[in-house]
Amino acid sequence: MAGVTDLPFRQLCRQLGAGLTVSEMITSDTRLWKSRKSQQRLIHKDEPSPRSVQIAGSIPEMMADAAQQNVELGAEIIDINMGCPAKKVCKRAAGSALLQDETLVAEILTAVVSAVNVPVTLKIRTGWDEQNRNALNIARIAEDAGIQALAVHGRTRACRFKGQAEYDTIAAVAQQASIPVFANGDIQTPQQAKQVLEYTGAAAVMIGRAAQGNPWLFNQINHYLAHGTIPAKPTNNELITVIRQHIEAIHKHYGEYLGLRIARKHVGWYVSSLPNGEAFRKYFNQLEDPCKQIQSLQHFFAADNNNWDQAA
Repeated sequence: MAGVTDLPFRQLCRQLGAGLTVSEMITSDTRLWKSRKSQQRLIHKDEPSPRSVQIAGSIPEMMADAAQQNVELGAEIIDINMGCPAKKVCKRAAGSALLQDETLVAEILTAVVSAVNVPVTLKIRTGWDEQNRNALNIARIAEDAGIQALAVHGRTRACRFKGQAEYDTIAAVAQQASIPVFANGDIQTPQQAKQVLEYTGAAAVMIGRAAQGNPWLFNQINHYLAHGTIPAKPTNNELITVIRQHIEAIHKHYGEYLGLRIARKHVGWYVSSLPNGEAFRKYFNQLEDPCKQIQSLQHFFAADNNNWDQAA
């Protein structure tokens, strides 16, 4: 979720019911942290608690150092990424590529846990391909190293994001583990969240792509799990208020030039399923003024008050 789970989006998801959010993935090579992009991705002490930062790398000593420095900056949880299937990550033997080397996995986890005095969590996939699903082994290694919680995405590295997530492996990990296991992959509705929790025995579900353009999903899941019913949809005024505040936060966080451009992808997600959404997206992407972006959103929703009901 690099490029998505930035500070404005994390704050929005927390506001709308997410129990925990995790920063964008940060390289463990601290020499690269001086760039503007890295500075904007780092967690700082003035952010709401609990502050979880995700790091990626393949050298235990560098991972430990990155963890220490993030804690000094204000991180309260260190999350280790061994689940990302992106080529630029895997070609550096990081992310889900690490699942092929269980000895190195143990060395990295032990080094990071030993380096910090905050909880360390881990994100993995079920294995590196269908013939080599070793999530159970990785889970045992993680527990032995002192990992406090484990998130499992129901695909192998080879699957990337193709096909459907499978939950049998997650269920096996949850049954074996004595630490909390979070189920991840293809959870797009409150009903699916409940089904996955019941099927896997996981302690929680982790939502990724389904929250893009639909951060209200967190409150919907919470309500459904607590009451067995889907809550009333946000009103049109509530929707535009949330979206406007999100876009304004993006402008503030990134500045005018980057803020305009990053706002475009989020607005594209918000309107993708709405009548006239594609035409509005094309218009919105041509705007070069933050105020005009906000005004255009207000006009769009005012002109199409029933958009969200029709798209549901």
